[in-house]
Amino acid sequence: MLIAGAILCLVASTAPAPALSAGRTTFSVSSFGAAGNGIADDSEIDGDVLAPPGMGYWPKARRPLQWLNFKWLDGFTIQGTGTVDGQSTLLRSVSPANVSQHWYISGVKPTLIRFYSSFNVSVRNIRITNSPQFHLKFDSSGGIKVKNITISSPGDSLNTDGIHLQNTRDVDIRSSSIGCGDDCISIQTGCSNVHMKNINCNPGHGISLGGLGKDNSLACVSDVFAEHINVENALYGVRIKTWQGGKGTVRNVTFSNVRVANVATPIAIDQFYCDAGGGGARCGNRSDAVGITGVAYRRVAGTYTYQPVRLACSDARPCTGVSMADVRLSPASAAGASGLRQPLCWKSYGEAMGMIEPTGIACLQRSNGFVMPLTKPFNYTC
Repeated sequence: MLIAGAILCLVASTAPAPALSAGRTTFSVSSFGAAGNGIADDSEIDGDVLAPPGMGYWPKARRPLQWLNFKWLDGFTIQGTGTVDGQSTLLRSVSPANVSQHWYISGVKPTLIRFYSSFNVSVRNIRITNSPQFHLKFDSSGGIKVKNITISSPGDSLNTDGIHLQNTRDVDIRSSSIGCGDDCISIQTGCSNVHMKNINCNPGHGISLGGLGKDNSLACVSDVFAEHINVENALYGVRIKTWQGGKGTVRNVTFSNVRVANVATPIAIDQFYCDAGGGGARCGNRSDAVGITGVAYRRVAGTYTYQPVRLACSDARPCTGVSMADVRLSPASAAGASGLRQPLCWKSYGEAMGMIEPTGIACLQRSNGFVMPLTKPFNYTC
């Protein structure tokens, strides 16, 4: 993809950039070193790509939803040793004269890098920092490979997911370090065959599937595998979260060889999820839920600061086929005993085996004929 490679050569150049203005500006990619001859490598990022630190550079009608937006590509690679920096620093570091233009005041929070309807895409070795919102997003895409990247934002930066997947299949993410103010990796509806291996998450909200089924929508996620995951100083370790009233299924999910340290809740399924901004009717009780079945936790160990396991499943559509093997979780030394909570298993069916610590984690209800979940019939298909 010579055109796409040339675009990257443009944004990666270390040459002085022209001043931004409210009008339209056209750049010649050849002026920034792109050869476009089918031989030269136009895809490397070896310098710093800097986004403006606020929205004041654009007229209101043209403020961007993403900084680097790649569409309809096939066989495309971003690689190099450089950094893509969203420059969305903490609000307290912004001078009073510029505070009204800051992303968190303006309400405009672009994603830093987005791929849409693109296939056979590789992103490797680069650093992505300080995004106003998601750092790296794949939407309606497939054949994605992410390797050896670093994502970094402050732990208190809101909605700054590290890698965000939506309607995307056949994904391989490995050997990467992610620190942000939200989910290190977020997997949304329409995703399947997602593999994650050798991932460090610190800080953040861990590895999350969801929130799924918002506004009574259909959500389908399947065949998700996370192994050799390290989560530190995080709100969650590995989590599945669904809104009440949603439809669809989450199935065949495995978390194995997960290490946690100073994580509030290392293992969580929440079928009553409702974020702070969704109040009112959205958070009310609903009779339907996204079904969750076939979730395995294998060799999860480390320390927690609030509750080791929270499996809060729906009365109408309980979680089934949940299994735990060799799960060993202990309170962090800094956690006060008075603030700790016991494990919760509500309407969650499956089995626990091997070494289980604390013993209360083995609270799954058996579904071997003695106790069976009563579930509503499915009237939809994923």
